[in-house]
Amino acid sequence: MLKRVYDWMMGLASHRYALWWLMAVSFIESSVFPIPPDIMLIPMVLAARGKAWRYAALATVASVAGGWLGYGIGFFLFDAIGRPIIALYHLESGFATFQSWFAENGGWVILAKGWTPIPFKLITITAGFSHLDPLVFTVASIVSRAMRFFLVAGLLYYFGEPIRDFIERRLTLVTTAFVVALVGGFLVIRYI
Repeated sequence: MLKRVYDWMMGLASHRYALWWLMAVSFIESSVFPIPPDIMLIPMVLAARGKAWRYAALATVASVAGGWLGYGIGFFLFDAIGRPIIALYHLESGFATFQSWFAENGGWVILAKGWTPIPFKLITITAGFSHLDPLVFTVASIVSRAMRFFLVAGLLYYFGEPIRDFIERRLTLVTTAFVVALVGGFLVIRYI
């Protein structure tokens, strides 16, 4: 079954609208969607390594733009939209922790956490709610998201075939590790 899903993702990654899907997922993951854009970025780079830097750049731009949506939700619409999103993903304790971190460290929080598996929507909504300086938010988001996406793209660009072979040989292990990292990010935030 995992092999079929992998083959489907590789096919989708080379689809003519794959770039639009990558940008859409990157945008909405920053504010409301639970699935990280890596699920699109990785197979897209593996399918067309020559476009790795373009994909990373567009994922960064879309993620930062989506981050502005999350910031706006936190700043203007927290009670109506932000709080339900935080509750939906059971991130209430993480929200409280990030509030205190933003009060103490400002944009350094985004630089430290924006490239990790921690849900970026929690960071963006909390930054808006905490009224983090918009310029600091933007610069820190660009740097941290670029670090994440260019790191993934770079690893796949330079080591693509061995990584692809490893993924195809050990698909269950790779999928399990990805799910553990994703769930782990949510759990770390929930129980901080």
